[in-house]
Amino acid sequence: MKKTVLAIISVLLVSLCVLSAPSIAADIEHGEQIFTANCSACHAGGNNVIIPDKTLRKSALEEYGMNSVDKITTQVTYGKNAMPAFGERLTETDIEDVANYVLSQSEKGW
Repeated sequence: MKKTVLAIISVLLVSLCVLSAPSIAADIEHGEQIFTANCSACHAGGNNVIIPDKTLRKSALEEYGMNSVDKITTQVTYGKNAMPAFGERLTETDIEDVANYVLSQSEKGW
């Protein structure tokens, strides 16, 4: 009986992992849409037209301690220095998706 229950739980967990994978890709795609509509005027191609040294490239994100979804989410939500806050313009999901997109693109080299 215990083996049967464990087998069922295992199958359910594996199914959950496999079935949830496409939603991750959809979030990145949504993040790209949010980025294009709200961020690309200043950050096209991972660059920064306002402060050229503070790009969205992996090395710059690491240098400035912004190489995590949490840090990017905070920056997008509250803004900082020349960057405006988007917390009242975008939903939490939008901000999380764009943060994941930025981090993903930085890993790929834009």
